Formats: sequence, structure tokens, C-alpha cells
Amino acid sequence: MGSAAATTFPSMSTTHKEIGSPGSQDSGCTSLYIGSKHDASIHDASSGLDIVSGEPSLLWYKIRAYGRDAFSEFFGTMILILFGDGVVAQVLLSHGQKGDYQSISWGWGLGVMLGVYVSGSSGAHINPAVTFANCIYRGFPWRKFPIYMLAQLLGAMCGAAIVYGNYKSAIDVYEGGPDIRTVPGYSTTATAGIFCTYPAEFITKTGQFFSEFLASAILMFVIFALKDDGNLGAGPLTPLALFFVIFGIGACFGWETGYAINLARDFGPRLVSYMLGYGHEVWAAGNYYFWVPMVAPFLGCTLGGWLYDVFLYTGLDSPVNMPWLGIKRMFRPSRRQQVALPSPV
Repeated sequence: MGSAAATTFPSMSTTHKEIGSPGSQDSGCTSLYIGSKHDASIHDASSGLDIVSGEPSLLWYKIRAYGRDAFSEFFGTMILILFGDGVVAQVLLSHGQKGDYQSISWGWGLGVMLGVYVSGSSGAHINPAVTFANCIYRGFPWRKFPIYMLAQLLGAMCGAAIVYGNYKSAIDVYEGGPDIRTVPGYSTTATAGIFCTYPAEFITKTGQFFSEFLASAILMFVIFALKDDGNLGAGPLTPLALFFVIFGIGACFGWETGYAINLARDFGPRLVSYMLGYGHEVWAAGNYYFWVPMVAPFLGCTLGGWLYDVFLYTGLDSPVNMPWLGIKRMFRPSRRQQVALPSPV
């Protein structure tokens, strides 16, 4: 999740063993981490409304109950970027005196782990491709996909803007002036790689895509393994396990493209860097590489989830284990499933 040139998921009234499930325990809507059942959290919020009826804070209780999933994904992704982009900035701007590539892998791993803790109430996806895979294989409501994706994107943009504000003076010195902002491949003092990934100069377009595709497939395959109670499973240690997953991907597969593996993590900060004056080169660099981390993670996570479900997963919530690959469920959802996934979002 860092770039090789410079360097993508609590407070709860009820905690459940089923992770990130938005519905009942047998709805199968698993995701990254332990979260309260979505309808349980809404029920508790509604109960709270009865208790504080007439109080000045009533409106905010309603707003929070309605948008809690979005808030959760926003702040979880923001934390991810604060630690991830922050470690890249420190290593790069200190000329390697305050860290090295391994430090970057540690920083991104910590960012994911802490982001998962922050966003547990929504399932802690903090990655649109992970949300997408959960919609396909774990019955996560498709209607929530655009909400989650937008929240993740905005959270990543906010995190990148905060990192820029914190390191602006150091960036000015490193670049050679407050009005100079450059991109890897166009300058030897480029700092755009702090915010998003840029590929190594030698790698082809096919190599760029395959690198991101492979890392994303590994990520989703392992996430489903960590969440599978029919396998060994990680239970409450899932955030720690994810720390090592991200650290391992970065240490073993991060050099060529920077292991973005997350549209929100890459496109959001890239857009922020463009708005901050890094210019058209943020899109043109690497032979217009910018679209690769937007597309490859979706395809890679889809493949990774499919491989796990086909060969290892025995749960009946996966379409892989249903007649006609779950197509009937798509067009004729059962009454039980409709009741299992209530949401104000």
C-alpha cells in the first residue's frame, strides 16, 4: 500500500463473534473485523432515542444512527491513510534517515490494523474492493456499496490532506521551494509518491496490472480465511493478523507498483495531490498508470474470494455453494434474507 518510488477495513453496545455481519448471524455478510450486528446497533441507537427523548442532542442521535456505517468507513480509511502516507512522508523527506522501505511496510500494516479497529461497527472494509467481494460472496447488501465506497474515498482524501498539511514545510524544503511540486519520473526530488503509488520505471503495463491484481487476490483470499470459523480463523486477533498480511504483501510484492490494492487508498490521495498543485503528471506518470489501482483490486479481490470459496469454504451463504451459483438468490431473495438485512442507510 506504499509506493516503491516513495512509498488499499469501539465503542459498541454488543460485540459478536460473527465479523462485520450486517444482518443476523446466519446471513453470511462477513467482512474484515468484529463489528456489532448492524440491526443490533440500530436497535440500540433507537432505544437510546427513547431514553433521551426531548433532549437537545436528539437530532444528532438520529443523524449518527442513520449514518454510522458511513462515518465508520470514513474514519477507518482516514486512519489508514494517516499512518500509511505519514510513514512514506517521514522516510522520503528525511532522506532515509528516519526509516527505510521496511518502515513503510510496518506503517501501512499499522494503518490497516488501527483502521480496522476504528471502523469495526461497519464491518471495517476500508477498501471498495473488499466491500465488492463481500457483496458477491457474503450477501452484503449491494445498496450499501456506493455509500461505503464514497465514505472510503472521502476518508482517504481527508487523510491525505492532513498528511500534506503536517509535512508541508518539509515538502517545501525537499522539493526546493513552496511553489515546486513534482511527480516520480519527472524529478529526482519528487514528493507526489507520498500520497499515491507510482510504478517502477522498468515495469510494463501488463506487469503493473498483474502486480496489483496478484496482491489484491492474496489479500482477499487471506481475509476470507481469517474470517472463516470453519477453518482455523483469527477471531478477535483478526486486526493483528491483517497487520502481518499487509506487512507481508508490502515486503514481498510491493516494490514494482507500491501495492495500492485499494481504489480509495490510491485515487483519493492522488486526486488531493492534483488539487494541491502536483499537476497533470499525477495522471500521466507511468504511462497513465493511475487507472490500474482503480480496476485491478476489484478483479483481484473477486478472484481471491472465488478461489477461497471454491476450494476451502463450506458455508452456505456463498453463491459458490448454492445451486446455480446463487443466481436464484439474486432475483428471488428469500424472506429470511430480506428480514436479516435491515438498515436505515
